[in-house]
Amino acid sequence: MAKILAIESSCDETAVAIIDGDKLLCNVISSQVEVHRKYGGVMPEIASRLHAENITVCLKEALEQSKCSLEEIDAFAVTRGPGLIGCLHVGLQAAKTLAMLYNKPLIPVHHLCGHIYANEYAGEFIFPMLCVVVSGGNTELVLMKDHLQFEIIGETKDDAVGECYDKVARVLGLPYPGGLPIDQKAKLGKHTYDLPLPLHKENTYDFSYSGLKTSVINLVNSEKMKGHEIRAEDMCKSFQDVAIGMIVEKAIKAALEYKVKQVVLAGGVSANSYLREQMKERLEGTGIDLIIPPLWCTTDNAAMIAKVAARLYKEKVFASLDLGVDPNWKISEYRNFEN
Repeated sequence: MAKILAIESSCDETAVAIIDGDKLLCNVISSQVEVHRKYGGVMPEIASRLHAENITVCLKEALEQSKCSLEEIDAFAVTRGPGLIGCLHVGLQAAKTLAMLYNKPLIPVHHLCGHIYANEYAGEFIFPMLCVVVSGGNTELVLMKDHLQFEIIGETKDDAVGECYDKVARVLGLPYPGGLPIDQKAKLGKHTYDLPLPLHKENTYDFSYSGLKTSVINLVNSEKMKGHEIRAEDMCKSFQDVAIGMIVEKAIKAALEYKVKQVVLAGGVSANSYLREQMKERLEGTGIDLIIPPLWCTTDNAAMIAKVAARLYKEKVFASLDLGVDPNWKISEYRNFEN
């Protein structure tokens, strides 16, 4: 049983977790959401600086909560990508320093692998499995035939669904991040606005959110110029039906076509109540199992990085100390981290 300390700093959460075998000893998170809210989105330079300030505080707290010392740690894991390059650098430098000082293995972890494996805190994986990875930076359908085997069968061609939510929330005057306020207002509205369905008729599992985002922005601005009031609840309902509908339709189609035994939701947008409800409803009676992650697992955290690292440790997937970050690292190439 290995004790692994994991660091996550890909965006606006500084996080440190320690896992002992299958037991999670601690999961410390320092969020920057309140800082970035005033800008309506994550400011990369500010995020990087805050990571640098917070990383030692989170490390100290994690060691205190787990009652561990750094000498007891068997390996140090870190998110190498994807993410914001400056933010990733902070976490990587911290992990490399610790690995060097204590002469322990360094384990590079793919951020989206972490989001997928966060579901192991909720249930046991059954293969073949379809992963619906939806977040502020990613929208992908990933097929897994066994542990640590990732095949991307669909991905966004432009914007991620979470980014689209944030931009729509901003034009509607709703707070950042936009996922929760849109989800809440959608429950009070009706689908009254006509919005496009990108890639709807094409035979593909890929997604496109740029056109949907632009349509909402143009429609809101057009109505304002005419002196008409936008009904926020109805716009949220109309937008969410399309944005989440695309994910559900393609996920269900893929699950049936690939004859998977299980579907898992992963990423920040997996906290969306409408997505959860629709996936439950559409998979009912199909014989396909569904894992929905607990809400604490949907946001960025280091516990999910530790979960992947524990498997990589057993397979001795280690990196040298000249490891660099990769903001565009593909999940299907998670073992490829040579500089």
